[in-house]
Amino acid sequence: MKIIEPKLTENALKITQKRYLRTDMEGNVIETPGQMLARVAQHLAKAEINWGMNGIVEKTAEQFYERMINFKFVVAGKAMFEAGNPGGTGQLSSCFVLPVEDNIHSIFKTLGDAAVIHKNNGGTGFNFSKIRPRGDKVKNVPKAASGPVDFLSAYSAALSKILQGSKRQGANIGILNCDHPDITDFVTLKDEDGTIKNFNISVGVTNEFMEAVEQDKTWELINPRNGETVKKIKARKLFDLIVEHAWATGDPGLAFLDRMQEDNPTPALGVINCTNPCGEIPLLPYESCNLCSIVLSNHLVKDKQGNYEIDWDDLEKTIKTGVRLLDDMIEVNAYALPEIEAMVKNGNRRIGLGVMGFAHLLYKLNIPYDSEESVRLSERLSKFIRRKAEEMSLQLGKERGVFPNWDRSVYAGSAERYRNCALTMIAPTGTISMLANCSSGIEPVFSLVTLRKTFFEDDKTNRPTEELMMIDPVFEEFLASKIKSKVERKRILEQVAAQNSLEEVDALTKKEKRLFVTTHQIEPEWHVKIQAAWQKYFDNSVSKTVNFPYKATVEDVKNAYFLAWKLGCKGITIYRDGSKQDQVLNVGTHSDKLKTENAQVTAMDVLVAEDNNQDVVVGQIEMIAFESIPAKPQGEVCPECGAIVTKSEGCGTCHECGWSQCKL
Repeated sequence: MKIIEPKLTENALKITQKRYLRTDMEGNVIETPGQMLARVAQHLAKAEINWGMNGIVEKTAEQFYERMINFKFVVAGKAMFEAGNPGGTGQLSSCFVLPVEDNIHSIFKTLGDAAVIHKNNGGTGFNFSKIRPRGDKVKNVPKAASGPVDFLSAYSAALSKILQGSKRQGANIGILNCDHPDITDFVTLKDEDGTIKNFNISVGVTNEFMEAVEQDKTWELINPRNGETVKKIKARKLFDLIVEHAWATGDPGLAFLDRMQEDNPTPALGVINCTNPCGEIPLLPYESCNLCSIVLSNHLVKDKQGNYEIDWDDLEKTIKTGVRLLDDMIEVNAYALPEIEAMVKNGNRRIGLGVMGFAHLLYKLNIPYDSEESVRLSERLSKFIRRKAEEMSLQLGKERGVFPNWDRSVYAGSAERYRNCALTMIAPTGTISMLANCSSGIEPVFSLVTLRKTFFEDDKTNRPTEELMMIDPVFEEFLASKIKSKVERKRILEQVAAQNSLEEVDALTKKEKRLFVTTHQIEPEWHVKIQAAWQKYFDNSVSKTVNFPYKATVEDVKNAYFLAWKLGCKGITIYRDGSKQDQVLNVGTHSDKLKTENAQVTAMDVLVAEDNNQDVVVGQIEMIAFESIPAKPQGEVCPECGAIVTKSEGCGTCHECGWSQCKL
């Protein structure tokens, strides 16, 4: 295989060196990005020998490599580091769900299993709803039960001691269903600042509950041990508590249990009531999923008039190659637990083919994110991707056989003999979107221009001493084509950085300003509509953050939750800017914001968020918004490169070198 070096931005190269490239025992990088992608392609293609003749492995590896080197798709960061790496664990999956039953043996067996997964750099999801409530009897001893919240806290404390790559904690999600007697304690779990930093939390809600909220009905809280009603409360009162806490802190989110179960391809094996930490994959116990994301913005061609249009043939090629790659990944994967191998490789063979670069695609197609045209395109793309993925899974089913649990699935006895039980999802895409230099997932661009502090060795305190301007690549390309003068372009960029808006830029038309809309200029309802449009045809789930401005009300959040339910989303995560002390994109205190309307920020840090958290804008590699604040952000200094570390959810992350660390 001929090695080709991909074109990487400076930040993408730093991330690649820090996250994905092989190193020797002294930590020195010993491969190039091109060699890394070749390593991944060749390792995944090894599976082809099971079904092909001589030469099929190399041929398939070259097909995988061509798609990766041109950034048509990018595999999940974990797979990029682990695949074919003799210094890795061999675990290529990022996300797992483990069962929690109502007995001490199960509770602590699951904790032990989770520890093994975290040691191998995975994240875990748990639904604690089967655990009897706090104060319930145990073996006829009254008031002896600890309850699910205490056990979640125990999980958090134990798993926080496992640092992945010696740098960061693994991610978790804890779900409790809305009819559990301890639901109020669960909703208020994070009221004490600094607790449970390595867990996202979501409330599992049913259609019955949401209807009870609408109609202001009484809601029964039921003891899972015996099915008896413990207490009756107003459904609306509980829902208001959930919404108020989400407004204040970003937690909890909602998991729509009936909608998740509706797409369960193997209901005979169990009920789906939990997701991976980022929410894009609802899974049965012991299921995991391998991920790969299509770079939508790299599937465009220009027509005769010089306008961009989607290259549907090229997109089809990427989709089908991606499905093949992910099915091969299942074969060469290392499984931390025999139960996981039985459920994944020898069971459902679930895969997750997703997308990123959606906001950049819209920019290039001259479609505003917050528009009906954007919603229609989302539906068209998701339907096309799902259909072509199904075609490829059917082809693989003929060549390799159906997924082993096919005869226990909803497809049993039909002509739909798929190789995989489910195919498509949308992940946050974290650092891999920075690698591909595209917008993350289906999120809008966060900010068009950012001034970033940089570290130089002449400062004795290892503090940044200069500023560099970071510009959204698509906006930069557009501006260069429109404004020929470098001096004028620089003036415009400085103006945009100062005002976080294009409104005062006289050189742009109203239509152009309308096109280059960013996160906080988009009404929350459009965030939800876009999520629902993609979810309409995707069979796994969609990870998406519905962003709210600081001034948003509790009622605004409530409306978004109801809209997500009514439009068929499988879950919703919201974040109101500034509602957490340690947020992903931290621009200062809102008390300062409220005092000063037009103050200018001179510098900001860019955060590289990991693909391991659900709440806020986690997983995004986006530009930091310049808001009206007089104070400059402060932070710790990265111990590896000296740049400023940005904090979020108890984790500190360095955007310069990718170092991160989480602690309670």
